[in-house]
Amino acid sequence: MKFTAFLKTRGATAAIFMGIFYAVAMLGIFLPGYTAIPGNIDKLPIAIINDDAGKNGAMIAENLQENLPFKEIETDITNKQAIKDLEHNDLALVVHIPKTFSENIQKGEASSSIDFTINEAGATVVSSTMNSIVTEINSQLSAQFSQQTAQGVLMNFNVPEKQAADLAEKIEKSYVGNVVTINEIPDGMNHNMLPMFLTMAGYVGAMIGAMQLVGAFRASRGKASKTRLFTYVQMAALLIAVVSSIIAVGVAYLIDKPSGDLFFGIVGQQILNYMVCFNFTAILIFLFGEGGMILNLPILLMQTIANGATITRDMMHAPYEWMSHISPMYYSVQAYFANLFGSISPSPYIWSMTAVGSVAMLINIAIVAFLHKPMPVQVPETEVEKKAAEITA
Repeated sequence: MKFTAFLKTRGATAAIFMGIFYAVAMLGIFLPGYTAIPGNIDKLPIAIINDDAGKNGAMIAENLQENLPFKEIETDITNKQAIKDLEHNDLALVVHIPKTFSENIQKGEASSSIDFTINEAGATVVSSTMNSIVTEINSQLSAQFSQQTAQGVLMNFNVPEKQAADLAEKIEKSYVGNVVTINEIPDGMNHNMLPMFLTMAGYVGAMIGAMQLVGAFRASRGKASKTRLFTYVQMAALLIAVVSSIIAVGVAYLIDKPSGDLFFGIVGQQILNYMVCFNFTAILIFLFGEGGMILNLPILLMQTIANGATITRDMMHAPYEWMSHISPMYYSVQAYFANLFGSISPSPYIWSMTAVGSVAMLINIAIVAFLHKPMPVQVPETEVEKKAAEITA
């Protein structure tokens, strides 16, 4: 057999196709998706709340609105509501200028501060970018107010040494930026990525499981009704979901050591994640057989950007943002962030994921019911003989 003949075999041609297809799909999806960083940073919504009764607060709020690189800046909102929106990741940053800010600046008796609040339980790019921006803002404000304080102090070169030292300290500490972090995530990238890795472990396992179980469904046609076989497929998937989820969460606990009281909630979500992803990926396999697996790959790649672990919906380009609304991975990642590190209930994301899974299962039922032709069930020979004996008797 010549090498050229070998290359024409089904396996070789399939390998060549997959090599080219996967390279094009991965680069064609990942590279455009990540152009949103930092290009779409300006799409992140923030809030600036000025409660200061003096002129300094108004001046700072106005300057921040003009100079910060954000198109959507909320100002007509209370600090309490803004913090609540931040907890739900509806805002990326909350800047709060307190009521006594100008008074403290003018008196120079106490350090004046502006609160910059960031939520870590969300997309990693958002928290890291907000930290960088806040550091730059605080550096500029500190220099500005130190200069203003110095100009307001009697500049007497003959003051005693102790008094001069006190004045210098007062000038230096005239402004201190107060960075508040809510829902802190422990140090280590493994903690930041845990929601995405748990989700992807379930998704990839479910996608491969869908290919194998739907293959078993097709191979078993004629041995039982398609309704019974479909039920068997779902039961087998549920069994795999339970076993694999307990093992996956166990590994996560060995390495990341989340809170023990979250164990059963995380296992339950991982089981749900597997079943939803199983039915979601099974749609194309029920429709196109093994060819559906090829189509599932770019959908998986697209969801690695659209799941919200790295960038938020506000930053995503339109195709990825659209995908996030029907993506099991998006709702799973957000639910894990809320459950593991957040201060809000994961229930809205759990229900959204359940809705996606329910719709996917209904589609699969419709495909099996209307597109898969019924086949006569073959009765095993022993049962045939038994029935023949009963008729003869």
